[in-house]
Amino acid sequence: QVQVVESGGGLVQAGGSLRLSCAASGRAFGDYAMGWFRPAPGKERAFVAAIGWSGDLTYYADSLKGRFTISRDNAKNTVYLQMNSLKPEDTAVYYCAATYTGLGVRSQDYHYWGQGTQVTVSS
Repeated sequence: QVQVVESGGGLVQAGGSLRLSCAASGRAFGDYAMGWFRPAPGKERAFVAAIGWSGDLTYYADSLKGRFTISRDNAKNTVYLQMNSLKPEDTAVYYCAATYTGLGVRSQDYHYWGQGTQVTVSS
C-alpha cells in the first residue's frame, strides 16, 4: 500500500553531520506520521525520532534530542533526519517508517518500513 525508501547514509567523521531522506509513495504523504529507528542492544528497531502529519509535532529519543532534527516536506513526500555532532555509537542502519494511526515511539506503532540506509561514524 505504501512504499518507503531511505537514502543519504554514508561515512562521516565523529563530530560531523549527515542528512538522511525518506521518500514515501502509495498514499497521500500528509496522512502519515513518520518515524526513524535504528538497532540498539536487545532491540531490532530502537526509536530515534518521529514527526506528525503536518510537521508541527516532533518527538526524539532522550539521548538524541539536541543533536538530531526531524522535518518533513509534504509537497515532496519526503521526511528528513538531520544528524549533527555524530558519534561512533550512532553507527547503524537507519530505518524510516510510516504510520496512519498517529505519532508513535514504538516499532509496533508503524505499518510500513523502508529497507534502511547505512550510517557509519568513524573515530
